[in-house]
Amino acid sequence: MPSPPPILISSRDIQDRVSELGRMINTAYPPNRSLVLIGVLRGAVYFLADLSRSITRSIEIDFISVSSYAGTQSTGKITLHQDIAIDIENKDILIVEDIVDTGRTLNALIQHFVQKKPRSIKTCTFLDKPSRREVSVPTHYSGFRIPDHFVVGYGLDYEQAYRNLPYVGTLPSI
Repeated sequence: MPSPPPILISSRDIQDRVSELGRMINTAYPPNRSLVLIGVLRGAVYFLADLSRSITRSIEIDFISVSSYAGTQSTGKITLHQDIAIDIENKDILIVEDIVDTGRTLNALIQHFVQKKPRSIKTCTFLDKPSRREVSVPTHYSGFRIPDHFVVGYGLDYEQAYRNLPYVGTLPSI
């Protein structure tokens, strides 16, 4: 693995913010209803795992796999590789993303899930890059707003490297 990238968001800051998001989500839904967390593979796995442990209410977890990137560039095309297995009709769902960049992937996911008739759809992203937005999408819960840097760590990768870093770092040469 290449040398560790410089830290943009520390492990401690990540854990503090994820705990705060969990508290916010706990109070946002009626206590008698289950919440379905839908993690977007692969980047959101670390965030989803930590976030789910910060939520004290009843939850279900499922995953969806889509792609829109080749290397560091968005292809502009969203490809569905694996859909969810849980029936979400009349359930509250929370789409858990690693990063919202152009907004195209999240927009496609929202449109995909609308067809499954959930009670509600909200979104939670670990990182938000509003300066890159091409499509207006709701980010109901957002961990950190970041500048337009290529970031890795805490689930985010560059060609499968750096994903397991406990912090978010920047790759300045990309």
